[in-house]
Amino acid sequence: MKKPELVDFDQERIRVLHFTWIAFFITFYLWFNMAPLASTMLRNLDWLTKEHLKVLAICNVALTIPGRIIIGILIDRYGPRRVFGWLMIIMSFPVFAFALGNTFIQLLIARLFLSVIGAGFVVGIRMVADWFPPKMMGRAEGFYAGWGNFGSAWAAMTLPWIALSVFGSYEDGWRYALMVNGMVSLIYGVMYMRLVNDMPDGAVFHGAKKVQPMEVSSWFDLFQYIVWSAPLMGALALLAWRLSTVKLSGAETAFFTPTMLYISWAVLGAIYVMHVFKTLQVNVPLLKAGIPEEDKYSFANVAVLNTTYFANFGAELAVVSMLPIFFETVFIIDPKLAGMVAASFAFVNLFARPLGGLVSDALGSRKLVMLIYMLGITAGFFGMAFINAAWPIWVAVVLTITCSVFVQGAEGATFAVIPFIKRRMTGQIAGMAGAYGNVGAVCYLIAYSLVDAKTFFLILSAGAGISFLCCLLFMTEPKGSFAEEFEVDHIPEDAEGHLLKEKTID
Repeated sequence: MKKPELVDFDQERIRVLHFTWIAFFITFYLWFNMAPLASTMLRNLDWLTKEHLKVLAICNVALTIPGRIIIGILIDRYGPRRVFGWLMIIMSFPVFAFALGNTFIQLLIARLFLSVIGAGFVVGIRMVADWFPPKMMGRAEGFYAGWGNFGSAWAAMTLPWIALSVFGSYEDGWRYALMVNGMVSLIYGVMYMRLVNDMPDGAVFHGAKKVQPMEVSSWFDLFQYIVWSAPLMGALALLAWRLSTVKLSGAETAFFTPTMLYISWAVLGAIYVMHVFKTLQVNVPLLKAGIPEEDKYSFANVAVLNTTYFANFGAELAVVSMLPIFFETVFIIDPKLAGMVAASFAFVNLFARPLGGLVSDALGSRKLVMLIYMLGITAGFFGMAFINAAWPIWVAVVLTITCSVFVQGAEGATFAVIPFIKRRMTGQIAGMAGAYGNVGAVCYLIAYSLVDAKTFFLILSAGAGISFLCCLLFMTEPKGSFAEEFEVDHIPEDAEGHLLKEKTID
């Protein structure tokens, strides 16, 4: 009897898939390690306040957006094996610093650096893309992302238990639990670089020659790339503004002063100008010389997938943050039950993301699958806007879980398309789309702080509806996305200019 392929460890690509989702799982295990221990920290650190925790929560996502862009560039230059391994190793040290912190500033700096680990997701997208053929890409990417995402839930389930049951007390146990958390990342980072290869034996890694902005195929695409880069800085500007509204206990002014805010905006503006300059420096000579037909790709597909991930992953992060209190207040239920209902929204990641990728592989049109999922999200959030106390709670729960299946299935469908846009630039494209997921979370969470729950869900529905229209009007079916083997989109040359043959991946 033939083994199910997912557990056929005789295949190297299956081993690579499992080693890689575990790596992603560990990055999320680190990224979300504060929330389960926050109340314990409040009880045991007499100088720590709830306002401090708000600031730390903002810092926890602050550098994820630029981190995903930078990591995406590094992947395409140095390969995912080294980037993933070193990311886990390096990011263990901010965890150790956070665990040993005895002042708010120490915690803040550690948390700020640790926010980069949220970029880990992007690395595995390139790794999986280089190991699986097009006909299996969706299910492989979906499985990787769905199971890796569970690292956040695992942190919530295990870290308090480690603090109390393993180390015997919450007083110092939370520090030891975080130390264990960091050691897991440090050890696995070393292991990962020894356990996997970037490519199957004989296959050539297609990467960027330099660490630089994305190459484009036309003058209009260049304009689009520059325009679509601006919201990435804009989201960071919003985060800085949000910090300027937080006042620490007993303080008359905000933690982030107006002067600090304006300086941060000036720095972000300067970074964007430098990015534009570098983008022009890289692309203008290429466009003047003419892009070979076989090396062209449509940036419109990148832009469309930016919108889908903004509308699905951004919505997921925002909704998970507000669902417990929403169900608790609407239905007047126990906080624990409300928490379980809210957890179901994230828990379906285990099957919903792989399902989205599987459906994308199976239906024969990745664009059609994307349209179906985005329409489902639009309808799901529109329905959730009308949940009230008159509803049977089970109906509200069923609607919430159904909506979540569409949200996370759309995430799987998004990354079932990305590897086919331009294979040698998969890291950069995945980094940009992934960053837009965080941009969506920032925008939606700020919107939630300004409106009621009904309006918030309608905003989420509108965001998904706009993305649906973008997919309908501008997305094109990726070339070769159901092929038995990869098509070569760029054959490298050796030092003497001779073309090198590439072994296809079957």
